[in-house]
Amino acid sequence: MSFATTDLCDDHPELLEDGRLAVLPPLFTHYGRQLRFCGSVTTLKVFEDNALVRATLEAPGNGNVLVIDGGASLRRALVGGQLALLAQNNGWSGIVVDGCVRDSDEINACAIGVRALGTHPRKSSKLGAGERNVRICVSGVAVQPGDWLYADADGIVVAQQKLA
Repeated sequence: MSFATTDLCDDHPELLEDGRLAVLPPLFTHYGRQLRFCGSVTTLKVFEDNALVRATLEAPGNGNVLVIDGGASLRRALVGGQLALLAQNNGWSGIVVDGCVRDSDEINACAIGVRALGTHPRKSSKLGAGERNVRICVSGVAVQPGDWLYADADGIVVAQQKLA
């Protein structure tokens, strides 16, 4: 996997201009052993409930990135150490959470890339509410299933097509 988010922005100014390439605001903290990750996007829209997150990560990831619109909630964690390990073992490239994670030491031991707004010790509810593979909005940026997400030390970009 050879890309740099800075180069993707520099090489595709027309995509930035017309919105086919977008940069997520620098609000996300890195967790997990993979600082750099990319893949086709699978989306979830949930709020303080991670039953659908677990169900999604139990399926083969095929190198995809799970992007979770958690409503930017800072009141509960949507991903913990068990789910990060599940994602790693099932071939997910990474997870981006517009919300919180927990068990950060366990996540940091996993060979996966995770970005989240922060950590929170409280677990989520398990009601199964939410939607999968729908258009979501993460920190003001529209993300659709099948978009491509690229994350590295400089940031996170989302493209409507594979760029690297």
